[in-house]
Amino acid sequence: MEKRKVILITDGDNMARSSVETVAQKVGGRCISLSGGNPTPLSGPEIVDLVKKAASDPVLVMVDDRGKSSQGRGEQALKYIVQHPDIEVLGVVAVASNTHSARGTLVDFSITKNGEVVDAPVNKHGEPEDFKEYLQGDTVDVLNKLNIPIIVGVGDIGKQDGADSNQAPITTAAVKEILRRSGFLNGSD
Repeated sequence: MEKRKVILITDGDNMARSSVETVAQKVGGRCISLSGGNPTPLSGPEIVDLVKKAASDPVLVMVDDRGKSSQGRGEQALKYIVQHPDIEVLGVVAVASNTHSARGTLVDFSITKNGEVVDAPVNKHGEPEDFKEYLQGDTVDVLNKLNIPIIVGVGDIGKQDGADSNQAPITTAAVKEILRRSGFLNGSD
């Protein structure tokens, strides 16, 4: 059996769910809408089961800790999914939040609310944080301990001072960049 191709998004509130569903349509993939929630309502095994049933790849999965700085349901599910032998995680869209007690994660790059690709983390509003090393978020600390090929930082999905609210252009750009850099998309997409 070929591994299912998954992109994880570390946000799951109602706005994020709507945005991720839109992004899945735009990239020709599927969204596990049931993984949306604040916190993530499903366990890692439940999410993997739904991923395996999805009609096509890539499969977009949301994980959310609901502001919990310690490892919560979202991070537990994320860890399980990444380590599952039937899943290939192409990358993670790491979402910034106001959780400052967590260490955060290093990102390969971020996409600002203006759609620019930068070599720095961003804050919740999608503004670059040039003098910080780590993207702060409630569901991202576990990423430092896992082998994730591409980590893209973004601000709050569906929001970012309105920049991501209409058709989720920032989140779409992050997902497309993961698809491109992972080799899932060829150069023409």
